[in-house]
Parts: sequence; C-alpha cells; structure tokens
Amino acid sequence: MKPSLLLLHGALASEKQLKPLARQLAAAFDVRTLSFSGHGGQPLEAGTFSMAGFADEILRFLDEQRWEAAHVFGYSMGGYAALVAATQAPARFRSITTLGTTFGWSPAMAAQATAFLDAGKMRAKVPQYAAHLEELHAPTSLPALLEATSALMRGLGDAPPLTQANLSTLKVPVQVLVGELDTTAGVDTSQQFASYLPQAAFEIIMNTPHPLEKVNPDLLASRVAQFAGQF
Repeated sequence: MKPSLLLLHGALASEKQLKPLARQLAAAFDVRTLSFSGHGGQPLEAGTFSMAGFADEILRFLDEQRWEAAHVFGYSMGGYAALVAATQAPARFRSITTLGTTFGWSPAMAAQATAFLDAGKMRAKVPQYAAHLEELHAPTSLPALLEATSALMRGLGDAPPLTQANLSTLKVPVQVLVGELDTTAGVDTSQQFASYLPQAAFEIIMNTPHPLEKVNPDLLASRVAQFAGQF
C-alpha cells in the first residue's frame, strides 16, 4: 500500500495548482488534493474562511479519506494551514513539507500583503489575472474572495497562530523549503522559524522566486518524496 500524501494549495489558488505535482508523485504515493473553503468553487462561509477553519478542513479531509496519518505538502498558505493543524493533532501527520510559506506575520506584514487585494485595483492593473480568479473561484465573487483573504491575513498579523512556543513542541518532521529569490516568504524568516522546530530540515532552493510555477518541478517532487520517504 502506498503512503498517503495530501497536497495543499496557496492563497487565491485551488487544488488545480497542484495537479502537475500530484501526477509526478502518484507512482510513489496515494496522492490527494483539496480546495479550501471559498477556493475553486467551494462555498465561502465566514465561519470557515480563516486559518483555523482551513486547519479544521485538513483534519476533516483526513477523516473522510480514513487516513490515520498522512504526509502533507503545503505551498505558501497551504503550508501554514498544515502546521496549524499539526499543532492541534500531531499524530495525524507523518511529515510536512512547506514551500514558500510566510511565517513571520505582523500587522505591518498583513498591511503590505493586503494592499493589492482590492477587486477594482486588480481589474484595472491586471485584468487577465482578475478574470482568471473570477473563473477559477466561481460562484464566489472576486470582491468577496479578496475581502475574505484580507480579513484572514489581518487576523494572522494581529494574532499569529504559529509561534516559537508551539512550534518548539511540535513532534512532527517538517521540511521547510524556500526559494533564494522569494521575497514573499523571505529566506531569513523561513530559516528562523525552521530553527524553532525540533525535527526540521531547511533548504534554500537557489535562483527561485515565490510563484510555484517558477519552481523546478522535478526538484520539488524529489524533495517531497525523499523527505516523506524517511518517515
């Protein structure tokens, strides 16, 4: 029986983002993906569109798959949600790999991250991207999705759920990957938070920015498979 592996997408994306990676890993793992609340056609509900809500969705998904424990890969926001879920139920996670996950949330960082999350500005400056988001997340409207995402990020800035205190007691193997050119997650902050984890591996992927499509797909698949294969 193949080991179980769940892939989690980033903000303003959906499980479609991870289908190429899923295909690469399918030979070695029983791979599943999910779209978080409000993403990829899933209903947007105020009570579930939060980091705590996304963490709950991960745990419910593991229950639905009847997976006692699973390996998880999370890109950006997906990695953060996986770690939040793991702080609540560590026994459900065999390993976690994060890529490009922003850890050092603060009010100032949240303000910077949400500055462009305005439907009017987005439609005016990057109309093709705005149209892509509207199609990807229908029937959720673009203004509703951006407003909910802004609220989520402000919540992270005001009260970050991942701290040195709870990460330092997390008994789950975690691999933290970050691109050398990733100014969103930041190399130094990623390394700092990796140092809090008692069972962590940290790697800088050279010449790589934040967007997932800019990451070498073969390298990423190999890193996920090799790390998960140890546990």
